Order: sequence, then structure tokens, then C-alpha cells
Amino acid sequence: MAIDSKLRGCDLVKMKVVDIMASGQIKERASVLQSKTQKPVRFEISEGTRSSVERWMEDELMVGSEYLWPGRFHERLHISTRQYARIVRDWVTSIGLEASAYGTHSMRRTKVTQIYKKTGNLRAVQLLLGHTKMDSTVRYLGVELEDALAIAEAMEI
Repeated sequence: MAIDSKLRGCDLVKMKVVDIMASGQIKERASVLQSKTQKPVRFEISEGTRSSVERWMEDELMVGSEYLWPGRFHERLHISTRQYARIVRDWVTSIGLEASAYGTHSMRRTKVTQIYKKTGNLRAVQLLLGHTKMDSTVRYLGVELEDALAIAEAMEI
């Protein structure tokens, strides 16, 4: 869900079941209000993610839960961003990658980086991330003159 949604960790951990489910089915697209910008960001939920979430929803921990990632304690309604970071670290380590090279923000960047590399479409990336300024998206992706030149060179007119 982190990769599909492209949400910041603080927004991901606060996702509610109602954000991604309707009539007992996982939606193909969802929308979440970003806490930083107070603007909604829409995202697709891939088939693989829908399948994983369906299995997650069957877990006994999820019975009656309002939050998609419920906390373990009654006073904590959802997991914390720190717990999310631990989950990402443990997952990265379990698949043999260096934990220090990846984090929660890597999950946010993963899909948009691939989209940009394959299409060169900064506007699409801007919309998917919910950025209001293109300059923010350019800085976020680390787009450099070399990237722009490579795109231009690949174009045949």
C-alpha cells in the first residue's frame, strides 16, 4: 500500500478501512487527505496490493478496526510512524537489502521514480505526489540537466 499510495508515512499510518473499501471490496482507486497540504491525493491500488489487503482484512486484529494499520494498544488507534519505520527496516533486511539505504520515504518515492524514468512526465509525477509546485517535484526527484538532455536525445522528430 505504501508504494501504490505514494503517501508520506504520517498519512499512511492514519489510513482508515473506509478509505480503501466499499461494499466489502477493496477499491481500485482511493483518495486520502494529506496532512501536510490538506489536499486530497488520489492513487491506484494495484491488483497485488488489493490481494494482500484482502488477506490482511481477514486477520483477527482487523475485526472492528477503523484504521487499516491498527495499533497494538487500546490508547493507540493506529501504528505510529516509528513502528512503520521498524516494519520497513525489518522487511528490507529480510529480503537481503541494506536497511540503511531504505526507509519509509523510499516507499513514497519508488513508484513515481519508475514512472518518471519510463515516461519523463513530470506533471504526472507532480499530480501523483500531490505537489502544488512543479519545482518541488523536480527537487524531489533530483531531476538534473543530464536527465533533461537524455530525454531530449531520445526524442526523434
